[in-house]
Amino acid sequence: MGLLLLTVQAHTRSLNPPTCVLEDGIASCREVEGGKAVMLFAGLYLVALGVGGIKGSLAPHGAEQYDETTQLGRKQRSAFFNYYVFCLSCGALIAVTFVVWIEDNKGWQWGFGISTATILFSIPIFLLGSPFYRNKIPTGSPISTIFKVLTAAIFNTCKSKNSSNAVTEVHSSPTCSNERRDEGNSNVKEKVPSQKPTEDIKFLNRALRNNPAYPIVQCTVKEVEEVKIVVKIFPIFMSTIMLNCCLAQLSTFSVQQAATMNTELGSLKVPPASLPVFPVIFILILAPVYNHIIIPFARKVTKTEMGITHLQRIGTGLILSIVAMAVAALVEIKRKRVAVNSGLVNSSEPLPITFLWVALQYLFLGSADLFTLAGMMEFFFTDAPLGMRSLATSLSWASLAMGYYFSTVLVSIVNNITSTYRHTPWLFGSNLNHYHLERFYWLMCILSGLNFLHFLFWAARYKYRSTGP
Repeated sequence: MGLLLLTVQAHTRSLNPPTCVLEDGIASCREVEGGKAVMLFAGLYLVALGVGGIKGSLAPHGAEQYDETTQLGRKQRSAFFNYYVFCLSCGALIAVTFVVWIEDNKGWQWGFGISTATILFSIPIFLLGSPFYRNKIPTGSPISTIFKVLTAAIFNTCKSKNSSNAVTEVHSSPTCSNERRDEGNSNVKEKVPSQKPTEDIKFLNRALRNNPAYPIVQCTVKEVEEVKIVVKIFPIFMSTIMLNCCLAQLSTFSVQQAATMNTELGSLKVPPASLPVFPVIFILILAPVYNHIIIPFARKVTKTEMGITHLQRIGTGLILSIVAMAVAALVEIKRKRVAVNSGLVNSSEPLPITFLWVALQYLFLGSADLFTLAGMMEFFFTDAPLGMRSLATSLSWASLAMGYYFSTVLVSIVNNITSTYRHTPWLFGSNLNHYHLERFYWLMCILSGLNFLHFLFWAARYKYRSTGP
């Protein structure tokens, strides 16, 4: 619906914003307003809502098609996450090349129209597989369970501090453990924790009371143990936000850097805005190499089923992001040195240095994205309780959104602080040669290093929920 609204608005002249007017060589454009603005933002928000729903549910739905009770099924599921990221990159490659070319040369209505037609065409293809899908029947909201346990724990703590009232529900021996089959999927079993709560995160055990004041917040041991799992993976999730903050630089400052450099490849002139194609190409190359060469080799060396654990994979991505920021800082130093030596610091002419130097940071950040994104999704999916897998997998995309937002906040903070002490912000002005972008990249490198130490602290203490059936 969102893309359809945008297509209609782009195609109908009366719904377009006023045409820009050239004044002294500078384009003067009026913002869209009124009903046109409502239609535009309605389309954009509907697209965001739809993409969020698809990305949040497609990955866990695909992963649930594999039998996790067998070693082959678990290996296939791991490969699925790799190729899920691979397919996302294929779509991104088409978007930043073919669709962008269509929009620039044929009009926005054609770009939106092709995107709309592609989505419409994908719906019947998806539905054709419905008879063969393994579906999990919803059994309640995971968010309501989390809030119920937290509310009960807080309320019971405030209600009474008498430890004699903290009697938990114990219906079987401490060593008792059973299995239940996932409803709607008879081949998947979930190990249900014993009916005696574990001793970690004892605060949540306070949610267990035999006679609560409000029965609506009465919790079972299983619900408490599931929330404990979510709490344990939350610090890992927080550790990935900084990586996505680094990724945000690929579509902002890195593009501005390339715009000041020589973007010619032989007779071809590459638009700086097309630079995001580099990390996409790196992911398309690295994903099959990782799945068919690196992982089999790691399994032989470690003699384990996984070869490389999920947290090791995420950690590798975080290390690559540190390297990427250091490389970006060094490239910026080189770029500014060329500008000074060429006497082009205050000139808008392209510098005599190829934009392929910027591609180095794209290489490392693209590789980091593959390692971390696929590792995050598989980690959240396999270690989250069955009823919370979609929610946990969606944390990968929440990390992406928060990272991009934090990047904007960080730039504002840096500019405010540096303008106070130097009167000239690091990252402000119309001439990139006057920026202190290399210092900002070094700052990002340091923050990424501290973030990696934060990740190591929690990863070293994390115990996987299960590694097998």
